[in-house]
Amino acid sequence: MSQNESGTIAIPMYDKDDAVLVLEDGQVYVGEPYGALGKTTGEIVFATGMTGYQETLTDPSYDRQIVVQTFPHIGDTGVNSEDPESSRIWVAGYVVRDPSPNVSNWRAEGSLDDDLKKNGIVSLSHIDTRKLVRHLRSAGVMRAGIFSGDALLNPENGKLRDIDSMLQDVKNTPQMQGLSLYDEVSTKEMYTIEPCGEYEGKEPLYTVAAVDLGIKGMTPHRMAERGCRVHVVPSTTTFEQIEALNPDGVFFSNGPGDPEQAGPEIELLRKVLDAGYPFFGICFGNQLLGRSLGFGTYKLKFGHRGINQPVKDVTTGKVEVTAHNHGFAVDAPIGKTVDAPFENGKYGKVFVSHIDLNDDVVEGLQCVDIPAFSVQYHPEAAAGPHDAAYLFDRFCELMKNNPRDARANNANIKEGK
Repeated sequence: MSQNESGTIAIPMYDKDDAVLVLEDGQVYVGEPYGALGKTTGEIVFATGMTGYQETLTDPSYDRQIVVQTFPHIGDTGVNSEDPESSRIWVAGYVVRDPSPNVSNWRAEGSLDDDLKKNGIVSLSHIDTRKLVRHLRSAGVMRAGIFSGDALLNPENGKLRDIDSMLQDVKNTPQMQGLSLYDEVSTKEMYTIEPCGEYEGKEPLYTVAAVDLGIKGMTPHRMAERGCRVHVVPSTTTFEQIEALNPDGVFFSNGPGDPEQAGPEIELLRKVLDAGYPFFGICFGNQLLGRSLGFGTYKLKFGHRGINQPVKDVTTGKVEVTAHNHGFAVDAPIGKTVDAPFENGKYGKVFVSHIDLNDDVVEGLQCVDIPAFSVQYHPEAAAGPHDAAYLFDRFCELMKNNPRDARANNANIKEGK
């Protein structure tokens, strides 16, 4: 993109064999088709990981988002059947600079390009992704569309569509703020992950009810590695159905969409807290804990997405390199313990337990008077560093210290507190 002498944005030339990326603010990038041909629209975001593209593509939290990879070379290691985090690719579209022409990895079962085509993911390559990301960092994430193949042609006359018509398609796309998407990505039926590793074939140490709001496959696996039997349940599960599982703890997963539009899940979580179940939440689950406690949430300018974000655990002083994928955050005071605002402090005191060192965004909440905590980032490390794996141990310790028969006492909930 460049400006002409009048100062207006100059639209680059394109033809029917190109792929065109149109941003909501009118910026246009012309590249080559990658993956499937066609049209896709959504919120355009960027991910900063140098690896883990298969985990990124299959993360349900990217539902209805066009993902730009900041690392220039993507696809070198191909794709395999072991690394996906869910049963399908969830991104709305994909943008890379230089897709690898070759696949070179002993685990590869195919190429990324073929996998994108098979899944119908309209993608674009060979643009200046660094320039695009610099723009998104300054202007903020926004709606966008990728157009290629027949989607570049006017069906009435077969001529190339103009940018204005494609821009109108982009502007007709719903804003991410205000969208409720967790039901869209959740499992429709309960399934169970049994203890594995050294606990395989043994009676579980703990039973966890994990509410799927867009869960990544590695998350229940991390719990199973610690001796947990994990019942992954749909987002439509009632509190009575959770109770019937007789769990030692309850988990709320990551997921897409605006936490302000998750009223039923917040109501469910408050019932979990009222009953004194040990609770652990990740990402969307952290935002729902924040809202359940009475805090607000807000949309970040461009979010955190990647596997290289520095976060400080204020309870230990340890700085972790962590994996992120979120565009919303909890609005809670940093550096002090406060009464949870909901119903005059019904849930006791709480403090911000983790902070992003890049921008001071709240990355975790720790309740003092009830057995509940959460983090905004992804400790399951798929793909990503393993610095935060201790959080699953912390959840197991919470369940150990809050046994089922003592749940009501440990809840420590008092009316009007």
